[in-house]
Amino acid sequence: MKQGTTIITLDNGYHLWTNTQGEGDIHLLCLHGGPGGNHEYWENFGEKLADLGVQVTMYDQLGSWYSDQPDYSDPEIAKKYLTYDYFLDEVEEVRQKLGIDKFYLIGQSWGGALIMLYALKYGQHLKGAIISSMVDNIDEYVVNVNKCREECLPADAVAYMKQKEAEGNWDDPQYQKYVDVLNANYVDRKQPTAISHLINTMATPVYNAFQGDNEFVITGKLKEWDIRDQIHNIKVPTLLTFGEHETMPLDSARRMARDIPNSRLVTTPNGGHHHMIDNAPVYFDHLEQFIKDVEGGSFNK
Repeated sequence: MKQGTTIITLDNGYHLWTNTQGEGDIHLLCLHGGPGGNHEYWENFGEKLADLGVQVTMYDQLGSWYSDQPDYSDPEIAKKYLTYDYFLDEVEEVRQKLGIDKFYLIGQSWGGALIMLYALKYGQHLKGAIISSMVDNIDEYVVNVNKCREECLPADAVAYMKQKEAEGNWDDPQYQKYVDVLNANYVDRKQPTAISHLINTMATPVYNAFQGDNEFVITGKLKEWDIRDQIHNIKVPTLLTFGEHETMPLDSARRMARDIPNSRLVTTPNGGHHHMIDNAPVYFDHLEQFIKDVEGGSFNK
């Protein structure tokens, strides 16, 4: 595959930014979170997996920072492109445009939701699936993030947040300060400078449509997310990787490891939601071992 950056044109006419790093016969395609985030926490994966001969391809989903950004204020455009089905089928079109098959697919958070859907619909193309920090339903997530708030913040701060959420006053400065505290404890524990920006690069129309204002409240389409009754149909070798101090409930991850027939659960000590950054050595040890085991035909739980 061509190394470096390639802009691909989708059948709908929009353009996506893609980038490939590394050389070898093993292909890993990376799906970022958000929705509306971007590829940046995948940037060192080619280097980290070089000893295995892995080509790592990442891309920014439609609406995200480096790719085309439709006018989502147009109701017809929003209706067409701000859907689970659109982003799922976008993954398959990217695979086809890049010309890869029998590959590994890794997804972080929202990307992990797409992994599950892709494995269910297009699993014949996969060697393995890596679900990073994503559970199969939103209800258990909401219970857990509320627990995180109560453990991290004093009771009056939690009450203040709930009041501002009821008012829809997301821009309240004190409210956002509390969000920052929660992010530092459960999302980006290492607070890396390498992927910081002078301005916000989040595609907020996409994020707001699915998630809401922040990671600790769900007001968008993710309120509907629940495929607990389907994940037993994921047949490909699957790695479930979670931080031990993050927003996603580990009890749900353990249940998923029982329900997905060919799966393995690993956890990263002192890792938050972005545990590939918080504790990279452990994260990459787990990822490398998974790929080695699948490639060698010795994968088991």
